[in-house]
Amino acid sequence: MTVEHDLDLSGARWFKSNRSSASRDCVEVAFLSSDFVGVRDSKNPSGPALVFSPTQWDAFTTAIADGKFSQS
Repeated sequence: MTVEHDLDLSGARWFKSNRSSASRDCVEVAFLSSDFVGVRDSKNPSGPALVFSPTQWDAFTTAIADGKFSQS
């Protein structure tokens, strides 16, 4: 199920991981109002962003930590 939210991302404070380097493509994350989390492509900061609810963000980061998105 997809839920759309009309969140204003213009004032969001985006950041990259400390492990990012200038030569690597990265994602940026912003903690938004109502505990939502935004994720966008650092190469396209004015482009679209994914917005996760707290529950979705927890599931997403748990799946990353469990290696579910790793390439083998």
